[in-house]
Amino acid sequence: MGGVGGLWADLTDLVLPTVCAGCRDRRDGLRHGVCPDCVAELSALRPRPVRPVAASVGLPSCHALGPYAGPLREALIAYKDHGRHGLARPLGGLLAGVVATAVDPARPVTLVPVPDTASAARARHGDHLARLARHCAHRLRRAGWSVRVRRPLRALPRPDSVGLDSVARAAAAGAAFRVKARVGGPDGATVVVLDDIVTTGSTLAAVSRALFGVGLAPAGAAVLAATVKRHPR
Repeated sequence: MGGVGGLWADLTDLVLPTVCAGCRDRRDGLRHGVCPDCVAELSALRPRPVRPVAASVGLPSCHALGPYAGPLREALIAYKDHGRHGLARPLGGLLAGVVATAVDPARPVTLVPVPDTASAARARHGDHLARLARHCAHRLRRAGWSVRVRRPLRALPRPDSVGLDSVARAAAAGAAFRVKARVGGPDGATVVVLDDIVTTGSTLAAVSRALFGVGLAPAGAAVLAATVKRHPR
């Protein structure tokens, strides 16, 4: 990841609760919201290509930091569902590492985070992926990348995807996004869609199809975690 690394070393000013977001143990002297053991596990993860089984039509190439398990899963839950907004900075930095693996730094990069619905943003006191995208872009710029964040889409209300099969997820995602701002044509930048978790890829595929319509053809997608499909024995 080149100059994108060294994420945890520069967070000495971050004051967070003493319960580790990665393992939920109570530890003294936490400065990053994550204990040293979980930091070590997260730092050991390496971005890799992922492709859901029976991937949705329109899904671009996708890279993930790691599986949706262990400290990565717990940190995402703490950030999204338990108000640990201070984790946006380290998680955004980890996402920058995924972007750095997925695309060529020789060209400018445009990051497009998957938008939250209005109700989800209210519940989370802000769009959680927009926060991650800002920190991701900041980290990449510090490493010398030319990066900007664009948010041309809005998310419409849709059913909770928990419990839906792949067909139902694709149907819900297909009608979930609308253009909120017209943008110019291609400007030579590499477009990367950002999300926190990929399961079937239906959301990333729907966002990518919508972006094609506004002149932002995605070259790929970067996510923090990929769910692991479990097969019955």
